[in-house]
Amino acid sequence: MSISIELADLEAEDVVSLIRAHKALMLETSPPESSHALQIDGLKQPGITVWAMREGHGVLIGCGALKTLSGGRSGEIKSMHTVAQLRRGGLGRQMLSHLIAEARARYWSALYLETGAQDAFYPARKLYERHGFAYCGPFEGYREDRNSVFMRLDL
Repeated sequence: MSISIELADLEAEDVVSLIRAHKALMLETSPPESSHALQIDGLKQPGITVWAMREGHGVLIGCGALKTLSGGRSGEIKSMHTVAQLRRGGLGRQMLSHLIAEARARYWSALYLETGAQDAFYPARKLYERHGFAYCGPFEGYREDRNSVFMRLDL
């Protein structure tokens, strides 16, 4: 399957639907107070860049975003999502590699993320570990939460 990763059009119907599906999935697996996935309006804020992953015929199959953290020397991964029927096929790895490369191109010193502590997030945590992310404490306004795991990659 031919894959492209491009800047997302946050007004496009397929992108809006995918972001809604991502938020809904996060709310199914985490209590609302522990769900930090952004809605589409949150992804339109300054300092956030969103990419769309499409297969060769232009069908949207995933997304990922970077948020610049205060100070501008580090960032956070947001909204990593692959459509359900294509999970565990390497697409998340491709998007994560793209996000890490973009963070390095921005000369960031570190890349952070928050993900769930529940079993449903085990594959995501393993993906991040395989890419060198280590567990850390809360960052940039997050608080300790038994439903959240925080990770950091030094760049």
